[in-house]
Amino acid sequence: MIINGVHIDDTFAEAFNMRGTRVIITAQNHKWAHIAAATMTGFATSVIACGVEAGIEREMDASETPDGRPGVSILMFAMGSAVLMKQLETRMGQCILTCPTTAAFSGIDGDPETVTRINLGKNLRFFGDGFQTSKLFNGKRYWRVPVMDGEFLTEETTGMVRAVGGGNFLILATSQTQALAACEAAVEAMRQIPNVIMPFPGGVVRSGSKVGSKYKTLIASTNDAFCPTLKGITRTDLSPEIESVMEIVIDGLSDADIRKATRSGIAAACELGASGGIKRISAGNYGGKLGQFQFHLREIMS
Repeated sequence: MIINGVHIDDTFAEAFNMRGTRVIITAQNHKWAHIAAATMTGFATSVIACGVEAGIEREMDASETPDGRPGVSILMFAMGSAVLMKQLETRMGQCILTCPTTAAFSGIDGDPETVTRINLGKNLRFFGDGFQTSKLFNGKRYWRVPVMDGEFLTEETTGMVRAVGGGNFLILATSQTQALAACEAAVEAMRQIPNVIMPFPGGVVRSGSKVGSKYKTLIASTNDAFCPTLKGITRTDLSPEIESVMEIVIDGLSDADIRKATRSGIAAACELGASGGIKRISAGNYGGKLGQFQFHLREIMS
């Protein structure tokens, strides 16, 4: 398959079952909603070392939020329910409760058979030291916690669902500048797709990994087959003209969401074309042995 001169490899991205949640953060204005969301989703690029993968999903207008103020929705993913719940509660307490003018609300509701309720502000209310108050509104419980700038309003719980993490594709280019330009275009397009995040810095990861290492303490190490500087000393997957490879990792609330984002991102990258230095699109997988989901690139782009 060739798109605008860019070769699409006959391969697939391998992804995993995860648990996911959404939180809506509001504030006096979008500036402070973004500050709170960025702080809460910091150090959350990979479950390998961060516990969770998290990111800003989108900006929300005041007409879309529960309290009629500007907001931001964030998505958070983990390999297990217990880890996700612990990380959510910790980050809420340290990053949202502490941030001026913010409030926090559930971003996922629905059928109890598919949506599990988990703590959002249920335990944070104790910071109120007995001065906190609650109100039940339309079947949902909210807590008002007194703080020095007024009060912190939070919904008691939010929803957790089964989700998918680790969708990905690789952009192979003739220079670092061209690879990054294609990634930026891809990420910008993918951010228009709901229910997904790209958790790495700016949505892009340059240090793609393989499973295992020569060092026994490491569970993952550099993907040497795609490292341009190692073409002469390893079993490379790169042709001579490829001088830079960058990866985009995608987490989504469903496999369909990841397929939509993948298609949008690859299409945007291919718009730069071979004349723009973009030569191939590939993906990272483990031979189909580890992940429960396979996203075949040619199938998605056909």
